[in-house]
Amino acid sequence: MSSFGGALSSEVTKITSTRLWWILAIIMVAYIAVCAGGLAALFGSLGTPTSTPLANDALVRLVYSFGPSLGYVFAVLLGALATTNEFRHQTLTPTFLATPRRGRVLVAKLLALTGAGALYGVLALVASVGAGGAVLAIFGIDPLLADPATWQLIGRSIIAMALWSTIGVALGVLVPSQVAAIVIVLAFTQFVEPLLRLASGITDWTAQVGRFLPGAASDALVGQSAYQLAGADPLMLEWWQGGLVLLGIAVLVSVLGWFTSWRRDVT
Repeated sequence: MSSFGGALSSEVTKITSTRLWWILAIIMVAYIAVCAGGLAALFGSLGTPTSTPLANDALVRLVYSFGPSLGYVFAVLLGALATTNEFRHQTLTPTFLATPRRGRVLVAKLLALTGAGALYGVLALVASVGAGGAVLAIFGIDPLLADPATWQLIGRSIIAMALWSTIGVALGVLVPSQVAAIVIVLAFTQFVEPLLRLASGITDWTAQVGRFLPGAASDALVGQSAYQLAGADPLMLEWWQGGLVLLGIAVLVSVLGWFTSWRRDVT
């Protein structure tokens, strides 16, 4: 079990052998379906989005983007909880005994949870596209499922969710305390970053800086921002730049965690 393949298989087994991943997934799917379907019903009942093809296209993208814009919190929590559970229950001890190379274990965990995050991305899109698209169709709005741009958004959304799960793992490595990790995730994603993103629009130079916040980078990667609901027109990076920012955050936090918590004695 000291090979990388064995380490990766072990990490996948850790994810699938617990209830954490599917409980979070069920909550995520239900939450996104209600929100995406509700937004589609609200604008569909108003009838205004069908006035022009551009407005219709913008509404569809907004509804579908609820998958990553709401579901990313669950992907981060999955990565963080899967990692902090190891510290909390000291399951890292037998893992490190079986695979003494801790770097190999960390990379395997990052890859396994990246895959799990991609799965969460698929489930999130099933919820937003399924519920949102069905409601839009009921109101006579084209759900644009034959549009290549829609599938580009879907594909980039899955990538964004995968990267968010990777960031969650990195955070769990850096902050082994499960309670602290949960508080950091919820406080930053639900309060701190939304306030920073709204404040960043005050001036041009703050808007330039605000583009590099994690949530803003994720929106850029997906190609749509839920902040447009508030009438804002956020300045965004190119989609590939947003992906690189998220990847860079994951790498940076992982490296910091490697030089701190991951190398300590866990017995």
